[in-house]
Amino acid sequence: MSELSQIQEPIREEMKVFEKELNGSLKSSVPLLGIITNYLLRRKGKQMRPMFVFFSAQMTGGITPSTYVAATLIELLHTATLVHDDVVDESYERRGHFSINAIWKSKVAVLLGDYMLARGLLVSVEHGAYDLLRIVSEAVQEISEGELLQIQRSRSRILSSEQYFEIIRKKTATLIAACTASGAKSSGADEDIVEKMKQVGLNTGIAFQIKDDLFDYERKSLTGKPAANDIKEKKFTLPLIHALSNASADDQRRITRLLKSKQFTPAMVEEVIRFVEKSGGLDYARDKMIEYREKAIHLLEQIQPSPAKDSFIRLIRFTTDRNH
Repeated sequence: MSELSQIQEPIREEMKVFEKELNGSLKSSVPLLGIITNYLLRRKGKQMRPMFVFFSAQMTGGITPSTYVAATLIELLHTATLVHDDVVDESYERRGHFSINAIWKSKVAVLLGDYMLARGLLVSVEHGAYDLLRIVSEAVQEISEGELLQIQRSRSRILSSEQYFEIIRKKTATLIAACTASGAKSSGADEDIVEKMKQVGLNTGIAFQIKDDLFDYERKSLTGKPAANDIKEKKFTLPLIHALSNASADDQRRITRLLKSKQFTPAMVEEVIRFVEKSGGLDYARDKMIEYREKAIHLLEQIQPSPAKDSFIRLIRFTTDRNH
């Protein structure tokens, strides 16, 4: 049994019910939609976001029918944003499989994302879950703002750490915050508890994204070397930002010149990686990741002990301990 499967134990039955409800929400009389959504559902990821919803509800008042609505709404809107992201990024792979736009082209992928967005809205309206819809819609708005902000800022090439944290808060952390907030809201928790759980999600989401950024330097490809996808795309993530901010003027100019080079060779990528490692960028990013993770866990001190709380804390730790 995998670690994530063990963590899921207190909500295992609820997750099974959720999967049935999610599948039901995607039923359509259009054959092509059925084929595509079946392809998506058979390649589901870790489903960490629904887990955050269910644990948050179970800890703060108990799982209710509204909790299933919240989890379904989150998963539909999250999947819609991923499908659209692959079109925007011209990415043809998702979780080791072909993306929707790789198989059915961009027009179909955009329409599928729109369909899933509409289904999410309808699921919440049909159940009168307007408070949940507001929480999740605000998160999707922030995700879009974060993507546009990143595009705007990337034109200047160099990000400050403040700009980096603003972007990842919007792009990644707000959706996890929506999971924890909507879970608490669905359980009937007081507004101060809902806000506390939102902050738990925000801090967890920031730690989660920093872990992803570290993977670019740590995770090995088939060659045994770091995958370095972000570096190849010349993205400024926390390890590189910190390394540059503490480098000498000569090193700053040298690395910046490399990153602006039109011919960005594997040797140049290796040089950037060595620079970041030598400059303490990885150590700094790991320290910040742990700092945000521990902030999230600390916020849970007032929540009553329970198996759900124990598993929830394990799930938070999993976001920074995972190896994929």
